[in-house]
Amino acid sequence: MACRITELVIDCVDPQRLGEFWCEVLGYVELGWEGDDLEIGPPGTGFGGPQPTLVLSRSAEPRRGKLPLHLDVSPTDRDQDAELARLLAAGAREVDIGQTGAETWHVLADPEGNEFCLLRRRVDAVEHRITPSR
Repeated sequence: MACRITELVIDCVDPQRLGEFWCEVLGYVELGWEGDDLEIGPPGTGFGGPQPTLVLSRSAEPRRGKLPLHLDVSPTDRDQDAELARLLAAGAREVDIGQTGAETWHVLADPEGNEFCLLRRRVDAVEHRITPSR
């Protein structure tokens, strides 16, 4: 038996704002609040589905330096240039972490400065199936 990643937790100052950004980027929806923490995830599946949910956890602690973990995202329905334009319009910004310019990916940051990479390769979208409850 093995484990599976079911959710990723991101400490942030403004869970609502960051949730709106990541919902736009990933096609996720708001799943609910628990205290000051907002969980977002794929529509129709939520927690435990084929993709992990994101928990945006309110924190007053300042971030210290570069995160030891970052997300990579890949376009599903457009090329990398069009997806880059969409992400920048949604509130991402380009970040220089010492790239040479020869990379096939773009380094970006979300509205709170969390780095993530936009890869060039297009992947199929995960189908979200709604299973009727019994």
